[in-house]
Amino acid sequence: MPDVPPPAQTGDELLKVLSALGNPHRMRIVAALLERRNYVSALAREIGMSRPLLHMHLQRLEAAGLIVGTLEVAEDGKTMKYFEVAPFFYELTPGVVARAAATLPQPEKEEAK
Repeated sequence: MPDVPPPAQTGDELLKVLSALGNPHRMRIVAALLERRNYVSALAREIGMSRPLLHMHLQRLEAAGLIVGTLEVAEDGKTMKYFEVAPFFYELTPGVVARAAATLPQPEKEEAK
């Protein structure tokens, strides 16, 4: 079966990914999760961030489809959420940006007075 290119990103999807990666903390989180999957408390200690702030960043990354979280039950019965990097590949070219921009809603034009 020949390789099929991924579907073109809509403007909203591309903006969500770029926005998620446009923060140094979130870039560090992706880098840390690339090394190994991890749970919130351990990841917070590893990158030196509070758990509430880490949760906020993880939510943005997960909403953009860059990471995946799964709940697991530990031996002691405690439920822990593990995160890992989702496979992704984005090619950013002027053509990709133009095609994505074409899917965005047109802003309302101001009427001349």
